[in-house]
Amino acid sequence: MRETTQHETMVVLMGGPLTAGPRLTALLAGNRAVAADGGMRHAPLLSTLPELWVGDFDSSADELIARYPQVHREPYPPAKNETDGEIATEAAIARGATRLVLAGALGGERSDHALLHLLLGLSLAERGIEAVLTSGEEEAYPLLPGTRALDLPKGSLFSILGFTALDGLTISGARYPLEDFALPFGSSRTISNVAEGPVHITLERGRAILLARPYDMTGA
Repeated sequence: MRETTQHETMVVLMGGPLTAGPRLTALLAGNRAVAADGGMRHAPLLSTLPELWVGDFDSSADELIARYPQVHREPYPPAKNETDGEIATEAAIARGATRLVLAGALGGERSDHALLHLLLGLSLAERGIEAVLTSGEEEAYPLLPGTRALDLPKGSLFSILGFTALDGLTISGARYPLEDFALPFGSSRTISNVAEGPVHITLERGRAILLARPYDMTGA
């Protein structure tokens, strides 16, 4: 295993849908990858070869496994305490990752997995590990107390989902700005905003996810 840099970004290929596009390409460019079970099917789309493939392999066809004999596999039993995606995420961190791109982490048939991945993103942020979750069409960014700037295309939709009540929420660079706002838990006030350029978010207390649709201009 090669020596890692101070700010190492790694990609985790997960089993949800993934659509190619310029923003996804930019997120993945030049970064090492780990695959979680059926997420390996995204490797050809992304023109990447993961250095590790983990999981119980219940969603990996024999043809897919046969296609990548050169990739080291670490099998796990189906009866385990973590999902394949969480195992792959921890494997990437063990290899020195301080930033993660969770590709294929949104959408799909399993709503429980998609929601878990959002919670996983917040958990990673609390550990000081930057994460972006993407399907290629949507991107999710964990929000903790502090200030964050996101370069979203002008006219694109984004929402902030509070996983707790939020205090001191300020949104600028958006059609519907807020200043030092208290968002009750479960409120829909911050759904379907529109980027007017780079979006800046400040949060004093709480945990949230910013869910962006960078190619969706229906709010423009």
